Amino acid sequence: MSAVQGSLGAAIRGALLTGDAKGKVFATRKLVRDWRQGRLSADCPKDSWPEMPPRPAWPEALVVSTPGQMPKRSKGTSEKGRIALWHALAHIEFVAIDLALDIVGRFAAQMVADLGADAAREFIDDFLSVAADEAMHFALLDRKLATLGSYYTALPAHDGLWQAAEDTAHDAAARLAIVPMVLEARGLDVTPATLNRVRAQGDENGAKILQRILDDEIRHVGFGAKHFERISTVKGLESAILWQNLVKTHFSGRLKGPFNDSARSAAGLPRDFYLGIAS
Repeated sequence: MSAVQGSLGAAIRGALLTGDAKGKVFATRKLVRDWRQGRLSADCPKDSWPEMPPRPAWPEALVVSTPGQMPKRSKGTSEKGRIALWHALAHIEFVAIDLALDIVGRFAAQMVADLGADAAREFIDDFLSVAADEAMHFALLDRKLATLGSYYTALPAHDGLWQAAEDTAHDAAARLAIVPMVLEARGLDVTPATLNRVRAQGDENGAKILQRILDDEIRHVGFGAKHFERISTVKGLESAILWQNLVKTHFSGRLKGPFNDSARSAAGLPRDFYLGIAS
């Protein structure tokens, strides 16, 4: 194994502050590779862990709006509608890179203190693998946009995903409850219909991209559920009740069906978690 050369926290902070989209992808891939090869260390006291930025850097050309200001996306087959679909998906995956990096950079030291070094190491491994997946997803979608004669930042995008990160920046359990276990779980519900629609349009390449994303997102939700369960156990709380309380406190939207129960179950998210508070 290579000698440790740097700080994982500093590398994550650097990637978060990389605004260029391709640069963020490359920085993420490099830090994940360096971590896996032992060239980065997370062994530092909680009070000396680098502070994560309140917001990540995004491309200067990207026009960011609130979710309510965004035009309703067309489900049609026009070229404009297809570009809007793939651009929206690219933005989701781009922000997901930052979400995965931030959860490690912001909460790894807390996980060491609360759960111990071994569980914290697994937490880091899991969510850095998520960051690598999201970087790959974005690269696939960026390439897809190029085949349509477009590019990421060509259209406005909304800030809703990062608003969820800001609202849960104080607590690992809240972040796990909202980001992987609500927002990413919602992707499990809606992606199959989008995939079928894309395939019905004869876009097999697009369908394969969406299938890859769906398969990976099941694992990502599973990581959230696993580590949330561990935190609940340490706190001595029933995980479903804790999750429901955190969702009621920190999620401003509605949990609404139809739910992809099979995918959610495969991810370790039981029906009794969400059906009790779904509207």
